[in-house]
Amino acid sequence: MKAVFLDRDGVLLDNSAHYYIFRPDQMKWIDQVPENLKLIAEKGYRLFIVTNQGGVAKGQYTMQEVDIIHQLMREFLANCQIEITDIAVCPHHPEVEKCLCRKPSPLMLEKLMAKYRIDPGQSFFIGDSDSDMQAAQSAGLRGIRIPANQSMKPFLDFL
Repeated sequence: MKAVFLDRDGVLLDNSAHYYIFRPDQMKWIDQVPENLKLIAEKGYRLFIVTNQGGVAKGQYTMQEVDIIHQLMREFLANCQIEITDIAVCPHHPEVEKCLCRKPSPLMLEKLMAKYRIDPGQSFFIGDSDSDMQAAQSAGLRGIRIPANQSMKPFLDFL
């Protein structure tokens, strides 16, 4: 099975106004996200979100608030006939605590690939940071780096 893993903030949700997105009123989709995800899904890729949410460890927001954002994202995309298979979240931050899951670690990707039997050789990770690209490489995925808060459309040449 093949998949596309997506970073959340800066790739799906515009974080130019809010570094941490944890309230519904902060949610703003980046241009063409539904159209782009639909194109990816129509080519047979399962869609996953893999996100660091260090504000949880810093006490700036809660996992419940993260879960609400993810539920709203899933509902919006479902209304566009797009399914997000699963979402992996690292709530840790190195200033507060050490962990094994925070990107650039590949652990969240590896767990999803094992759980859903994803073939890394046919799969991709779309992100906007060095840590996303390092995680992709360590997990055996092709990393596709896009500029933060811009449409991923010009980078979908793998389709």
